[in-house]
Amino acid sequence: MSSKEQVIAETRAWVDRVVIGLNLCPFAKAPQVKGQIRYALSLACDPAALLADLIAELERLAEASAERLETTLLIHPQVLEDFADYNDFLELVDATVEELDLDGVIQVASFHPQYQFEGTEPNDLGNATNRSPYPTLHLIREDSIDRAVAAFPEAEAIYQTNIETMLRIGGDAWRALQQQCRDDALAADLPPAA
Repeated sequence: MSSKEQVIAETRAWVDRVVIGLNLCPFAKAPQVKGQIRYALSLACDPAALLADLIAELERLAEASAERLETTLLIHPQVLEDFADYNDFLELVDATVEELDLDGVIQVASFHPQYQFEGTEPNDLGNATNRSPYPTLHLIREDSIDRAVAAFPEAEAIYQTNIETMLRIGGDAWRALQQQCRDDALAADLPPAA
């Protein structure tokens, strides 16, 4: 397996084991099962190249039918590895969504291995709710969010519930889940048993 394939495999494992497995996003399972999540790998090494990849993915998602492509995870392991730089880049992401006239159509959620909510310490386990294996921009259709919120009337409680989940499972279980995601990615390359 190439390192590119491994990055995608580990991210898929994170979606399965963490996002869906811990029910951090009650809306993620259906598109994952239906194959409607695009895992796009950016090989960008600088923010300008990542921005070009982001624009291409935003346009791809906007043009595709929701039945074929519900959401996109743009994984970018070689750029914005520092969370402060990543966080600054998010302002450009929002401006780009507006410039493409996609405000109200697509929104971008943020995930990063060093994710840190404002007002928290770096080691605060609640930050793990948004900690992905690699820096990742999640492109989400606003219509999908509206449907999900209508089906889940207490959607605003998800954020707090997720933090409580991470605190409940504890640091050892979190580290074990991260290792399982890495192991799943490695196992994806193993030849089938004879």
